[in-house]
Amino acid sequence: MKQSIYLRWAVIFGIVIVLNLFFGYSLKIIYNAPEWEDFCEEKQVIEKIESKDVCIERGGQWNESKEMIIGRDEGIEINQCDLNFICAKNFETARESYEKKVFITLIVLGVTSIVVGLFLGAFEAVSTALSFGGVLSFVIASIRYWQYASEYLQVVILGLALTALIYVGIKKIK
Repeated sequence: MKQSIYLRWAVIFGIVIVLNLFFGYSLKIIYNAPEWEDFCEEKQVIEKIESKDVCIERGGQWNESKEMIIGRDEGIEINQCDLNFICAKNFETARESYEKKVFITLIVLGVTSIVVGLFLGAFEAVSTALSFGGVLSFVIASIRYWQYASEYLQVVILGLALTALIYVGIKKIK
């Protein structure tokens, strides 16, 4: 009897993990993740740019500041050019769009897993595993997209995750 309980839980955990690995690797193939190098040129030598106009012309952000030296009344001007300013913004926009697609797809796959799990009620271990796998898919989707989601969307995500957990708890745990 005990061996069958351990075997059942081993199968459940195995399906949950492999299901979500399958989702993750499939999404890597379906959606091309933006790469930093596609947006910002990697240079072996970075020249120092001394002019605000040249910096802005090359797509950079000019940073001016004064640094005070302890014991002196005057400060030293420190000017820096961030040449990755525009390309980094473009990369971040592309990354957000990519994560949104992945988020939506993982939510759909999670819902599908839970629904399929409910229809396979006669196969208790597989049914439970697919339901838990769907919930884990929600968690992974939420973690990936969390930094881009607005506060309202974060509340909606948490509400959906809570609803899914309660539903699975009611249907699967007696």
